[in-house]
Amino acid sequence: MEYRRLGHSGFTVPALTFGTGTFGGGSEFFKAWGETDVQEASRLVDICLDAGLTMFDSADVYSNGLAEEILGQAIKGRRERVLISTKATFRSGDGPNDVGSSRFHLVEAVESALRRLGTEYIDLFQLHTFDALTPVEETLGTLDDLVRAGKIRYIGCSNFGGWQLMKSLAASDRYGWSRYVAHQAYYSLVGRDYEWELMPLAIDQGVGAVVWSPLGWGRLTGKIRRGTPIPPGSRLQNQSVLDAGPAVPMERLYAVVDVLDEVAAETGKSVPQIALNWLLQRPTVATVVIGARNEEQLRQNIGAVGWSLTPEQIDRLDAASDVTPAYPCWHQRVHFSERNPKPV
Repeated sequence: MEYRRLGHSGFTVPALTFGTGTFGGGSEFFKAWGETDVQEASRLVDICLDAGLTMFDSADVYSNGLAEEILGQAIKGRRERVLISTKATFRSGDGPNDVGSSRFHLVEAVESALRRLGTEYIDLFQLHTFDALTPVEETLGTLDDLVRAGKIRYIGCSNFGGWQLMKSLAASDRYGWSRYVAHQAYYSLVGRDYEWELMPLAIDQGVGAVVWSPLGWGRLTGKIRRGTPIPPGSRLQNQSVLDAGPAVPMERLYAVVDVLDEVAAETGKSVPQIALNWLLQRPTVATVVIGARNEEQLRQNIGAVGWSLTPEQIDRLDAASDVTPAYPCWHQRVHFSERNPKPV
């Protein structure tokens, strides 16, 4: 396993992180992802640790906290061997303060996560999304207090816009508070929006990318091709899951898969391994969150490390997956490229 610094920090994380969204199956939405119980979760953790994959990512909303509970049971007795990242901000109860990034909710969320995970500290705690109603000073002051109390080691965010992340970093710098070292963001060969503003910001500010859904919301598993229906058992068969994820025009998907198939044939690797390895070559990417319903899927995903695509293969994948970015990014790319070079 390869290990990388997480942003502009001294914290080292494995290039792959195991995501626990498949643990529990506590709702119809999460059943489409998986229903892994404690016994199977323990076995998956065994495989991860044997491969040097030591970081496990969760969230309080994954099966209403059940994923954190199962993870806590699966790592029991070996806490010192693992790194835990988890997230909060989304609604976690019926009360008016059971949502958002207020001091009230974050303190309660961290205490509840510690209890479910059976641990005294969280290695990386991330805000699951931006809360526009809570002042960033309240949020970051609270997170800094939790870091100083030893309940959190590092802080990150997820699904932030560029200005939201930059405003938060500026506030931390202004008051000397703990700084976001990670941004858990959606990024894949069929979802490259991260490159437009968030990647240049991350390069400039030293924020590591923790990539979620690296296989494009299940589209880059190698099972979806031209003229082939979505296979039974795929999460994309579930309309609520499909509606919650990013839209991808089918012709664009097929164009990317065509090149993935070519590169897979050249390398002897699988389509998912090619898609994951492509991400591992991108600037700012510190770790890629992989999921697995079973041991076979996990072992295949772990096989994405330990080798590298050639520059020529990366160029072909880049070309197949490129789209015109939103304004002003397209204007800067076309008319001022010598002063604003592409980060990739």
